[in-house]
Amino acid sequence: MQTLEFSDSPKFFNALRTFCAHATVTGDVSEVVTSVLADVKARGDKAVLEYTEKFDGAKLRANAVRVKPAAMKAAMKSLTVADRRAIRESIALVKEFHKKTLPKAWKAKNAQGGTIGERFYPIQRVGLYVPGGNVPLVSTVIMTAVLAKLVKNPEICVCTPPAADGSIAPGMLAALSMVGIDEVYKVGGVQAVGAMAYGTATIPAVDKIFGPGNAFVMEAKRQVLGTVGIDLLPGPSEVMVIADAGANAHHVAADLIAQAEHGSGKEIIYLATTSKALLTKIEKSMAKQLPERSHAKKCEKVLQDRFLAVVCKNLDQAAQVSNYIAPEHLELQIADKSIEAVTKKIRTAGAILQGYMTPTVLGDFTAGPSHTLPTARAGRFFSGLQATDFIRRSSIVRYDAKSLAKAAPVVETFARLEQLDGHGRSLTIRL
Repeated sequence: MQTLEFSDSPKFFNALRTFCAHATVTGDVSEVVTSVLADVKARGDKAVLEYTEKFDGAKLRANAVRVKPAAMKAAMKSLTVADRRAIRESIALVKEFHKKTLPKAWKAKNAQGGTIGERFYPIQRVGLYVPGGNVPLVSTVIMTAVLAKLVKNPEICVCTPPAADGSIAPGMLAALSMVGIDEVYKVGGVQAVGAMAYGTATIPAVDKIFGPGNAFVMEAKRQVLGTVGIDLLPGPSEVMVIADAGANAHHVAADLIAQAEHGSGKEIIYLATTSKALLTKIEKSMAKQLPERSHAKKCEKVLQDRFLAVVCKNLDQAAQVSNYIAPEHLELQIADKSIEAVTKKIRTAGAILQGYMTPTVLGDFTAGPSHTLPTARAGRFFSGLQATDFIRRSSIVRYDAKSLAKAAPVVETFARLEQLDGHGRSLTIRL
């Protein structure tokens, strides 16, 4: 763990910038991604299968890449009634939240008398990337696929890495089946992004790619942007906790450990506190709790190498640190009386979890907003995944002779100023 004391000096922000650079893609990652993408583009299925064997240890044939309907049904039956009930509850809550965000088509008259408006329609074909392997993210199925189904994208495919035996976790397949997804491929990593972007004989190309992933997947999404759309840049998980003196050290410690256990080893943990005494208690509590966790060794390494604690004099300073970091998840473990004031100061967090009793895991699994959120300071310009990301928008303009005449002086002025007489004539010829 690295500790800093807040100051307005360039030295402090340089140190903060240096630590945040842990999340930056390295040249080695970029080179590997470029090479794999080029190979998938050139050789299609053959390259995809070779990389699946190389990176995931699964030797598959092209006709076995797509998950069979029978496997989806078997996965559903393998879950307990309680498991199915919990998944359905999460699906319902996520759907309920995102229903409220859907835009509506509209029309109106502008000051010139022309008709203007907007219409919205689902993107034709979308690809969802769901991390798997050692940590099959069943919740990511819900946090992406529910949105796609809600806006009624005509074609939805899912890529997720298989285990070495070529299988996909039953919980993940069951969740996909419950959401209504039936096009699922046993492909992960950069090769999955390449297959969805360029298309292969087995996996048709998509129009836009969604979902979180490790540093390689995030870099692959960045490199294919333009060939296809991407949602945002949700890389290795990160959390920031702002804690005042009243926060429970054991709760904070548990939340920091929880975000360190995602498994990539690239997770980043931040803490800003107004109490040095609390920081000491949190360190002791983490040391006590870690041995009890099943991913203790991985968590311990993240907390040693990729954990920054900042001691602040007040919550305003903590908010400044948060706005610079733009954390994926931001917990405000502060007194109720301060929550709204501090929240108003936060401008870049992916998700804000308010109060002592609101751990990040609620956003991860069930609260409603998607847990697919920007990381690595991308929260400065990206927001978390929402239903509108699965939708295309078109504007509508319609004039008649009367409204066209009213617009003519404005059009003629701009045509003259920009020396584009053809533009001006395209209107006046109609009059």
